[in-house]
Amino acid sequence: MNKVVCFGEVLWDVFPNNKIIGGAPFNVACRLKSLGMDTSIISSIGDDISGELLIKEIEKFEIDTSFIQKHPYLKTGEVKISINQSGSATYQILSPVAWDEISTSKSCYEEVKNSSAFVYGSLSSRREHSKKTLFELLKSAKFKIFDLNIRAPHYSIETIKVLTKKADLLKCNEEELLFLSKSYGYKKNDLRQSITLLSDKTQTPCVCVSRGKKGAILYENGHFYEHPGFKIKVKDTVGAGDSFLAALITYRMQNISIEKSLKLACAMGALVCKYDGANPKISNDSLISLTK
Repeated sequence: MNKVVCFGEVLWDVFPNNKIIGGAPFNVACRLKSLGMDTSIISSIGDDISGELLIKEIEKFEIDTSFIQKHPYLKTGEVKISINQSGSATYQILSPVAWDEISTSKSCYEEVKNSSAFVYGSLSSRREHSKKTLFELLKSAKFKIFDLNIRAPHYSIETIKVLTKKADLLKCNEEELLFLSKSYGYKKNDLRQSITLLSDKTQTPCVCVSRGKKGAILYENGHFYEHPGFKIKVKDTVGAGDSFLAALITYRMQNISIEKSLKLACAMGALVCKYDGANPKISNDSLISLTK
């Protein structure tokens, strides 16, 4: 079985009326696990009740928590989320928290070295401690997947550029793509030209751009693949991109064609938008039904 390691933030998504376990690395790992992938997370929680509850929640999804560290004084992470009338989310990310200080260890090195893929984001590099750990672990990763997550002011454009250059696959949304391509001096909003420029500048062989209700576009080995997306009634968009990425990783690792993998990934992202929170249960039947 293919093993995927996800690195970065695990936290509580705090909505106006409740709180749900979240963080992009967890969301990706959760969906990977639901699709049958062997998955673990490298992160850090606080030595507090919130952290204990977080671990119990993660274990419910049968995800390996062996590499989630307990920080002696920083609190477990939280993100305060507001949802507008169209279902789009805005985020207030607390700092500093435990996942800002994820440490290196021999066991973490071995876990990454023995995995088929290593998924990392930009948010976990907002502070030097976790950033240094990430760069060390990237040295031993076989296949590196960069899930770009620009959340102002929690990023450095120079760090993002370096992390992109290290990636075998870059996944971002359309707004993030245009932001990054403009940082290289490209001032137009042409999607395909932005992708090819970014791929050339960073030597990233595969770039995938999620486009919300407009689907997604993927560039690999000089070829473009595109899917127009699915029409659904949106409850909220939290975690849709994470589930999209997890599905894309899963199906490509199963040697399913790029076209079909992209279609299934778009369907997964769309289905997540029908429900509250980032990790609703999505049955294989509902996924297949939407893609017929």
